[in-house]
Amino acid sequence: MLKGFGVAVLTAVLSMSMLAEIETTTTKGGVNMVKVPAGTFKMGDSKGKADAKKVHDVTIDAFYMDTTEVTQEEYMRLMEYNPAKFRGENLPVERTRWIDAAKYCNLRSAEEGLTPFYNLENNTVNKDANGYRLPTEAEWEYAAKAGTDTKYYFGDDEAELLNNGWVRNNSAESTHPVSTKPANAFGLFDLYGNVAEWCHDWYGVKYYEESPTENPTGPEDGKKRVLRGGSWSDRSKNVGSAVRMSDNPVTADICQGYDTYGFRCVRPITEPPTK
Repeated sequence: MLKGFGVAVLTAVLSMSMLAEIETTTTKGGVNMVKVPAGTFKMGDSKGKADAKKVHDVTIDAFYMDTTEVTQEEYMRLMEYNPAKFRGENLPVERTRWIDAAKYCNLRSAEEGLTPFYNLENNTVNKDANGYRLPTEAEWEYAAKAGTDTKYYFGDDEAELLNNGWVRNNSAESTHPVSTKPANAFGLFDLYGNVAEWCHDWYGVKYYEESPTENPTGPEDGKKRVLRGGSWSDRSKNVGSAVRMSDNPVTADICQGYDTYGFRCVRPITEPPTK
């Protein structure tokens, strides 16, 4: 059992009519996370857009991931302000830039006595840090697919997306409370729609052609950061486990996105320090 964490094991019904144990943990700040198991998967979509067409094997180490997108209540507790357009404690925070999400990760790490991952003063990271960060693009896709190889973790039927996420056709042009749609096989909610989620990686349109096979973290630099999952304003056809998006990390486009951008956090499987 991790010191400072409450860990529980529950049995959840998976898609594909299978059973699996999902290990959950509640952080000191009261955020629920799940342990995403290590594994290898097919990243990309041969039927998708050009930047995702190259399907390639990727191996991912185990990690903890927030079960939902960061809520406004969670965000305000550490950041002390609420940037969201659509207000509600249990709604996902939005109108967040990548740099805001990274700052939140650092504050969450500091609260729990963990080493911050991001150095926002010199734009570097501490790869050995045990603190919170944004998921890599590969981690996000691996977690979303949860062992599947279809467009969505529930299959390929686009019509079923309305039962599994908040998108243009059912959102009423707004976000919705987190975890009101079914979770995937790993116990993760709101992977499709509601808010698009910032990832750690710089975006590279041809990155899949040179991506490492183990724990890829994206290009060394770039102009835009990756977003995944789509949002309440996206058409169903533009949402899926392998669909890639991107935007400027500091001056996100308020016309094209912004009130559609949120995030969730991950952290490595390591023993936090004893206080």
